[in-house]
Amino acid sequence: MRKKNTLLLLLLVGVLAACQSNKSADRVFNIVDYGAKGDSLTDNVEAIQEAIDACNKAGGGQVVIPSGGVYMTSPITLASFVDLHVEANAMLLANPNESAYTKSAFRKNKGEGMMWISGENIKDVKISGQGEINGNGVAFMGKELSDSYELKPVHEFDPRPHLLTIIRGRNIHIENVRITNSAYWAVHLVGCNDVVVQGITLLNNLKIRNGDGIDIDHSKNVRISDCHIESGDDCICLKNRREYEELGPCENITVTNCIMTSRSCAIKIGSENMDRISHVIFDNCIIRASNRGIGIQNRDEGVVENVVFSNITVDCQFFSDVWWGKSEPIYITAYTRKAGDHKDAGWRFPKGMTECNVGPVTNIYFSNIKCESENGIFIGGNSKDKIKNIYFDQIDLFIFKRTNFTGGIYDKRPCDGNQFIKGTTAGFYIDTASNIVIRNSSVRWGDVRPSYFGDVLEQHNTDQLLTFNLIGKKATVK
Repeated sequence: MRKKNTLLLLLLVGVLAACQSNKSADRVFNIVDYGAKGDSLTDNVEAIQEAIDACNKAGGGQVVIPSGGVYMTSPITLASFVDLHVEANAMLLANPNESAYTKSAFRKNKGEGMMWISGENIKDVKISGQGEINGNGVAFMGKELSDSYELKPVHEFDPRPHLLTIIRGRNIHIENVRITNSAYWAVHLVGCNDVVVQGITLLNNLKIRNGDGIDIDHSKNVRISDCHIESGDDCICLKNRREYEELGPCENITVTNCIMTSRSCAIKIGSENMDRISHVIFDNCIIRASNRGIGIQNRDEGVVENVVFSNITVDCQFFSDVWWGKSEPIYITAYTRKAGDHKDAGWRFPKGMTECNVGPVTNIYFSNIKCESENGIFIGGNSKDKIKNIYFDQIDLFIFKRTNFTGGIYDKRPCDGNQFIKGTTAGFYIDTASNIVIRNSSVRWGDVRPSYFGDVLEQHNTDQLLTFNLIGKKATVK
């Protein structure tokens, strides 16, 4: 009898849970029901915001951008417990009118763009669907150049909108949706905890400068997987911006099974880092047709430590000086930041200062990285203690000429002093570092060998450089 009662109780609990689940599923808020028009011309900001607020007030549910329409909108604000669902064959389009964007993406610093879709202090939020979220980026650009767009002149206020900004979010899911054509950073996660970005296609215009893909800023416990990202600027970037300095370190990040293309750096750590970036893994990724492959670019007082890169293919080539980088497949640097009159230069250093010491980059591991590039791996710092404990295992590098740009150069921007190192192209070029280990690796050269192609390994001012089974010969002109 007791067993029968227990089974009935379990059945009742299951029925109640199913009813609760169905109740939540029934909370669908279609923006058309709130007056939205998918004609690509009507500004639907009031209808979309009303649907989001109603969904939140009801305790959560799904706000639907329905298929068959292009829904243009000015900035909207996300709320907790909302799934913003863009159906297949639907587009959410940013208003091309610059005057619509007044809320800074970086608080009092208005020189680095505004917000379009944003949320602050929100939890249990999802952005999903098979449709498209389009930042209308080209509408905010100047004239088109050979490999970029000209940026419109700005001083203290840049109206270009970041596509999605979430500040202090908890339990955030971004899944499957297409994100395209951002005028500035596409996905900016600031001080977030417990984030999943899975299966998205993020295609920014490759000519738009500052068009980052995903920026993880002062955030932790972030998992990015199964994504395809193309961006003019960095595809995936970890950082700690000074404008949000109270939000703590960037840590516990995994990136797996992603495909990336960038005119700047596909995988980047830095350059803004006033705190700590640690416990990070990038695994099983493909980088194609990029300016720079994997980059650690420390320029501030923050620390970069305990980072693993494994099972990655890297394909790099030269682009113009508009883009930072000189086809370095792997780039590890710690240089003092350059002071200057940039539109937001006052936000680059600690308050009241015009300079600061750069923090160390340490305990960085590379394993099974296959590189094809016009340049070699570059490692450099201000002093030997700034770059230390760097380990390379099974790094296979093929250096060959594929563009008309002149090589024999490494890019140190943005740093104090000389911005470039000019000389020879080496497989591994190490300048001022300590405890560098290279094992079970190789360097090969293509048939076309310019005079600046040099040695397998070139080092300057480096302590404890150890090599084991490093295969390759000096390049000689055939």
